[in-house]
Amino acid sequence: MNKKTSSGLYREQRVGVFIDVQNMYYSAKNIYKSKVNFNTILKEAVRERNLIRAIAYVIKADVKDEINFFEALKSLGFEVKAKDLQVFYGGAKKGDWDIGIAMDMIELASKLDAIVLVSGDGDFVPLTQHLKHALGCYVEVMAFGKSSSKKLIEEADNFIDLDKKHQKYLIPAGK
Repeated sequence: MNKKTSSGLYREQRVGVFIDVQNMYYSAKNIYKSKVNFNTILKEAVRERNLIRAIAYVIKADVKDEINFFEALKSLGFEVKAKDLQVFYGGAKKGDWDIGIAMDMIELASKLDAIVLVSGDGDFVPLTQHLKHALGCYVEVMAFGKSSSKKLIEEADNFIDLDKKHQKYLIPAGK
């Protein structure tokens, strides 16, 4: 029997959670001058369903407390995938996981019923379309609506706007 969760989703759903940490970090910092509560985000993303994988994608920038942050994510149940910040000639810096996140989501899709992308990055629109239409996954997006791509919001089967209860998903900057 398919029992539903309190949020109306099926408890038997196998869910994967994929967090674009940089996207969430800068959204929370720029909009609310706060840090993200990744524990609360993971709980909201899973919502009584069967968690198969939770992956947090981070950029190593050799900053203070970075290792502690990565360890904290691991202690919450995340698999942490880290990549070095690229510094180009002239001083430009770049660090993103878009292709890595996309590859992991596509590779794991056959083992999942629902995919939760925690990012508002519009670059994920084609990926969302592919996961839904070609691979048959239910795709949810969680992000701060104020900094999210409108097209990504439209393409998702469900959008969870973290702005609506932002205090729940944030840690005040001083903590």
